This record gives sequence, structure tokens and C-alpha cells, in this order.
Amino acid sequence: MTKRMKSRTCLGVLLSLLILGIAGSAFSQSPADEVVTEKRGQTGMKFLAFSVDARAAALGNAATVDMSSGAVGLFYNPATVGWQDKTFSVAAGITQWIADINYNAFAASYRPSNGEYGVFGVSFMNVDAGEIQGTAIDASAQGYRLTDSYTPTAWVLGIGYSRQLSDRFSFGAQAKYVSENLATALISTTNGDQYKKYEESVIAADFGIIYRTGFKSLTLGMAARNFAGEVKYEEENFELPLTFRIGLSMDLLDFTTRDPNRHSLVLRVDTERPRDFSEQLKIGAEYVLMNLVSLRAGYVTPTDEEGISLGGGLHKDFDTFGFMLDYSYTSFGVFDNVNRFTAKFSF
Repeated sequence: MTKRMKSRTCLGVLLSLLILGIAGSAFSQSPADEVVTEKRGQTGMKFLAFSVDARAAALGNAATVDMSSGAVGLFYNPATVGWQDKTFSVAAGITQWIADINYNAFAASYRPSNGEYGVFGVSFMNVDAGEIQGTAIDASAQGYRLTDSYTPTAWVLGIGYSRQLSDRFSFGAQAKYVSENLATALISTTNGDQYKKYEESVIAADFGIIYRTGFKSLTLGMAARNFAGEVKYEEENFELPLTFRIGLSMDLLDFTTRDPNRHSLVLRVDTERPRDFSEQLKIGAEYVLMNLVSLRAGYVTPTDEEGISLGGGLHKDFDTFGFMLDYSYTSFGVFDNVNRFTAKFSF
């Protein structure tokens, strides 16, 4: 091993220990805290925990170790972007969510000088909740009166960086500006109607690492997302949906004599510790035929209403250009089923 490779490996180990230390301190709890972590709905700006990629969703959101995702990896683990093999990667997606809410996402990444300086990326997501009819308390027989309609908005803009330090290790980080505008509320007082705008913004950060073990295709990864200070709208402060994930990925057909250019069956497993929910296990499997067609399935447990996820995709990688079109379907029990569409291009 060269001196340069040794220094990069040492740096990678130090970065891993640093990130793991930060995540561990953030999630360490005293017995008195255990009751709080069992409560639901203890975070705000929940859209930051949303899965925007159709491929990831079809795999049960087990996306911590997905080095072929390109720019969209900024939404899951910024360290995955460091494995980008082309100069540019662009992704755009839309999700038809519950209650006619739409999520729109865009990401792009740039790898100058064949990765000598790492990979730079930008990500953006916004929530379209549509128009909502406003109401106010009234002394009439109905007890309320109609007011102007309003449109809640929420969006996040991120700037990320990732670098592959060796053929086995990469790290990544992303800084995000988060904004949420719930509404301009009408407050009736003895002095007449008054208006108050409920809008807040905050800076958040994501971190991640990827490590290829060298045992066949087994790869490990870790990601910590949505580090930020507390936010306050009225009287009570709330925290962002901080999450910590550890994941692995491996092609199960490594144990066979199959031609890897004709078949692959990749298993992905993530364990996630959210701030406001029980620990979750996310499992996904993807079968790829001829490096062209993909069939996917995923499952998350425990959940409230989310059921199985299914999906598929078409993708082709040429020498100078690649594309991927993905779709996923997720059942949500008593709610509407969820459809996601994503298009990705690299060149």
C-alpha cells in the first residue's frame, strides 16, 4: 500500500469514528428519555424524512448503500454520490402522496477531473399540498365562518459534497436550508381580526460513509440526516426528524457461477433509528436482467399503515450516457396507495 493510500485510509477511519461519535451522542438516552422516544409526532418539518426516489421506495427505502443512485443519493446518504462514474448526474421525480399532496424532487451532481476533487451536488424538494379552505370561529349557529383559502408550502435546498478516498471507502456531507410556511392565520380578537404568518426556516446537515468490505460485493454504509437546532412556531420548541441508519448491500448471486452481465439479485437491508418512531427494519430486493430491466420489492417493519412496496425500472448505461426510468407502488392501508416516478440521466 502506498503512503498516499495509507493516509487516505487513516483519514477515512477518522471520519468514520467522528461521524459515529456524533450520531451516538445524538441518540444516546438516559432512562428518563425512554418515555419521550416512544411518543409519536414529536418532530416538525416531517417532510424532511420523506422518500422521493421511486427506486428507493420500491426497495422499502433501504437506500443507505446504493452506489448506483447518482445525484439522488443526496436524499439518502451523501456518501453514495462519491461513486458516480460520469461527469454529470441529474434526477427528477414526483410522488403522488396521500390526500392529494404531491412531492417534487430534483438533484444534480458534478464530478470534475474524473473525481480527483470529489463530487459536488445540489438537491431540492418541495411539497405541494394544494389549496385549503380557511375557517374562523364565529358566533353564528354554525360556529364558524369561511375565510380566505391558503396554500401551505415547504421546501428544502441542499448543497452536498462526496469523495471516494479509495476503491473501498467514501464519505459525504450535505448542508440544507429548510423552509416551511404553514399559513397566514386569522385570529379574531375584541379589537377585530388580526393576521399572523406561521413561517420558519432552519439550517440542517446530513453525513454519511460507505465501506466496501472486499468480501464479494458486500458493502456497508451509515447515514445520519437532519442534524439541526430546534424550531419554534408559537409556545413549544420542536426538533427536526433526525434519523440514523446503518445498511448493507450484496448481490446474492455472487455465490453462484452466473454471468453478472446477465443476472443480479441484490439484497439491501437498513436499520433506522428515527427520533419520533420505533426502530425500523427496511428490507429490499432487486432483480436485474441483462442490465436493462429491474424488478423490485421492499418492506418496512414496524409501521402504522405502510405495507409492501413494489416497483420496476428500465435502465441502460452507454459509454458516455446513461438513463434510468423508475416506478414504485406502496400500499398504505386505510389511506390512498402511493405512486412514485423518477427519471435519472448521467453523461
